[in-house]
Amino acid sequence: MDVLVIASSSRGNAYRISDGQTSLLLECGIPAREIQKALQFQLYKISGCLLTHEHLDHSKAAKDLMKKGVEIYSSKGTLEMLGLSQHHRANVLYKQITRKIGSFQILPFDVQHDAAEPLGFLIESTLTGERLLFFTDTFYLKYTLERLSVIMAECNYSTEIIKENVKNGSIPEAHKNRVIRSHMSIETLLGFIKANDTSQLKKIYLLHMSDGNSNEDEFKRRVQEVTGVEVIVC
Repeated sequence: MDVLVIASSSRGNAYRISDGQTSLLLECGIPAREIQKALQFQLYKISGCLLTHEHLDHSKAAKDLMKKGVEIYSSKGTLEMLGLSQHHRANVLYKQITRKIGSFQILPFDVQHDAAEPLGFLIESTLTGERLLFFTDTFYLKYTLERLSVIMAECNYSTEIIKENVKNGSIPEAHKNRVIRSHMSIETLLGFIKANDTSQLKKIYLLHMSDGNSNEDEFKRRVQEVTGVEVIVC
């Protein structure tokens, strides 16, 4: 599975995955022009764009991509919040119901975030047999999954760091409370990884890391210690 990280932060998120036959965008939270540039202006190769939820750092370019011929896939709630539900390029995904896009089988599942109907995705290539798990903007994931090849997971903050930042006045208590109710900590991510089948895991991408509430080197080290695979911080 080839993964291209186009953008990953609270300012905007976008990723391209490909199994050599089908290419998909995961999120489009930066201007369409920047996405086109990252794809060497070969947008025609993209079979669709999956959106987890409606927040603009994940969906900013959705309307413009539709105008350029890209199919958008997301939950009914997300599409309605974006005002896209009636567009002919809008495709509704339902949790726990598989959707085929090219050589990919997409299994959407519900996640925990302050959005209308947020989703995560288990993406399996019928060409290579690889299974990619993608989730972001959720404080918890209630599912356990088998045969994971690649994990692309939010790793937003450390509980210790965010508490210290409140204590020293770097962030207000209200900000901390909002973060812990809507984003995943390194501690929660490590617990999730341990609870799932990582016997076939090849690589982990750590996404959407907070500028002030995280530690890139520490997070990478801790995930590598648990998994023994390559860890890429985005």
